[in-house]
Amino acid sequence: MKLLYQTHSPYARKVLVMAHEAGLAGRIEVIHHETSPTRRNDAVFAANPLGKVPVLVCADGLALFDSVAICDHLDSLHNGPRLIPPAGRARALTLRLQALAQGLADAGIALRWETERRPEALRYPALAEGQAAKLQAGYDFIKREVDLDGPVELGQIALATALSWLEFRGLPAFRPGRPRLSAWFDAFSRRPSMLATPLSGETHD
Repeated sequence: MKLLYQTHSPYARKVLVMAHEAGLAGRIEVIHHETSPTRRNDAVFAANPLGKVPVLVCADGLALFDSVAICDHLDSLHNGPRLIPPAGRARALTLRLQALAQGLADAGIALRWETERRPEALRYPALAEGQAAKLQAGYDFIKREVDLDGPVELGQIALATALSWLEFRGLPAFRPGRPRLSAWFDAFSRRPSMLATPLSGETHD
């Protein structure tokens, strides 16, 4: 399999951490691609009509996107404990946490557009404030509602990779007033799957 990847994408990193946790990383060739809404990458567009990574190109040529679909497929390829529970409340909670983590990354990306990436004259401060508020509300929800003490699963992977990216980009911090979340994140960040997939690089607009 081939994974079209970007070293500074929280979504791509989520997939690669999932592959490491599932024992599948050795079966995947990772190919870095720079993508941006303003710079077309024809190789990525050939596999994904949205022009975004990650894309998993399977052995039979099937191209899978986005990160959740890829993670679901990877979870079907190994013999260990499922990283996406198959049914019931455990599955619902995993998928809810994965959705929340993906939403945090989405909000962080939108915030960066309004504070760094968009030309200054076109930035919309009220939108930036709204995205920052989403981040703080998400952090508080995790602190209040999410149990992170169970076995590793997709929701935890998504959360760890999203939080690491938010810190990497210097976006509104999740640590103040949330010592349990901070301690969990620091411990998860020491897992081999995270150490093998460091974030690096800058966006290209």
